[in-house]
Amino acid sequence: MTAYLKYLPNFITILRMAAMLPLMWLMWHKEYKGALLVALLAGASDGLDGFLAKKYNWQGWLGGVLDPLADKLMMLCCYTVFALQSLIPWWLFVLVVGRDLVIIAGATYYHFCVGKLAKATPTLISKFNTALQILLILVLLVSMSGWLDLSVMHQPLIWLVGLFTVMSGVHYVWMGFAMKRQARAQQSMNP
Repeated sequence: MTAYLKYLPNFITILRMAAMLPLMWLMWHKEYKGALLVALLAGASDGLDGFLAKKYNWQGWLGGVLDPLADKLMMLCCYTVFALQSLIPWWLFVLVVGRDLVIIAGATYYHFCVGKLAKATPTLISKFNTALQILLILVLLVSMSGWLDLSVMHQPLIWLVGLFTVMSGVHYVWMGFAMKRQARAQQSMNP
C-alpha cells in the first residue's frame, strides 16, 4: 500500500483537473460563490500535492508535466468563461492563451529540431505573471460572488495581467532564440 502513496500527488493533480468541469459549469451559471469555493479548493490541492511531492521525494516526470498542465487548464477554463461573459476583454484572453501557445510551440520546436530541453523551470517574470493571472481570477470571483466589492481592482489588474503576459511571452521567445544560438554554437564546435 505504501508503495502506491508516491502516486498521491499525481492523483490529487488529476482530481484538480477534473474539478475544472464543475468550476466552469458554476461560473457559466453565475454561481460564483460555488465557483470561488472550487477555485480555492483547487489552489489548496495544488499546494498539497506540491508539498507531498517535495517532502516525501515523490517527484517524477508525470507530476512535472501534470502539475503545470493543471494550472494552465484552470486558467484557460476561467479566462474562457470570463471572456464569454464579458468580464474580461477578448484581447486579454487572446494574450493569455496566445502566450501559452507560443511557449508550447517554441518548446516543441526546440525539442524536435534543436535538441532535448533540460528541465523547464519558470522564470521570475513568468511566476509573477502567473500570480497576477490567478489574482485576477480570484478578484473577479470574489467580486461576482457578492462577498466583497473589488470592482475598483478589475481594470488595473486586467492591464497588469496584459502587460506582464506580453513581457513574459517576449522574454520566453528571447530565451528560446538565445538557447537555439547557444546549441548551434556548441554543435559547430563539436562536429
